[in-house]
Amino acid sequence: MNDAFGTAHRAHASTTVVANYFPNDKMFGFLLESEIKSVDRVLNSDEKPLTAIVGGAKVSSKITIIERLLETVDNLIVGGGMAYTFVKAVGGEVGSSLVEDDYLETARDIIAKAKEKGVNLYIPTDTIIADKFDNNASTQLVPIGQIPAGWMGLDVGPETIKACAAIIEDSKLILWNGPMGVFEMSNFQKGTAEVAQAIVRATEKGAFSLIGGGDSVAAINQFGLADKVSYVSTGGGAMLEYLEGIELPGIKAIRS
Repeated sequence: MNDAFGTAHRAHASTTVVANYFPNDKMFGFLLESEIKSVDRVLNSDEKPLTAIVGGAKVSSKITIIERLLETVDNLIVGGGMAYTFVKAVGGEVGSSLVEDDYLETARDIIAKAKEKGVNLYIPTDTIIADKFDNNASTQLVPIGQIPAGWMGLDVGPETIKACAAIIEDSKLILWNGPMGVFEMSNFQKGTAEVAQAIVRATEKGAFSLIGGGDSVAAINQFGLADKVSYVSTGGGAMLEYLEGIELPGIKAIRS
């Protein structure tokens, strides 16, 4: 019996090889079953609107997930450090913000694909910037494409929070993977906290909400809201690979 979703993406002896010796006597545990059902509900349900919030530091680590989500979602909200790559890709000034210059063309491709598929791709419009990566740094609120040289974006601003909350609260299915800013620092956690609260409000109205990925799970726990959403995944890497459409070895070993 395998009940370890957190290691289902690894081909370990305990999760894959042993199962080969029990062709007729193997099964999923209740946790693994609920993980699979939760992700499948988000990816395969016809409940609409479906909104995915994808944040975190880098576009490069989320490309496959974003491309897969563009096939199913109605709304895709981009947040965190990866947002500045999108902003720079369309000509914005992002100062010293985290940017992956090698992925500017990828960001433009994603924007084009979203438009082609009729997906509402929401990129933040305002940002809290700081003159250094420090909780006690000097801060300003500016339009996200007008960040001065030497300043970096560390959280989303109130205009973005309001727009994201409206999209989230109008949704029937919600997937959250990745924070909106540097939530580990108290002065740059408001965007992430407000998105979490919007997901809670949507859940109270009947939406199904799935929180997955290490940082999102850490955030929902930090804000004490884990019991107010539908499901919090126990597998960071495993959930990301499952979302990407990869057949996880630990799941394949039980099903085959």
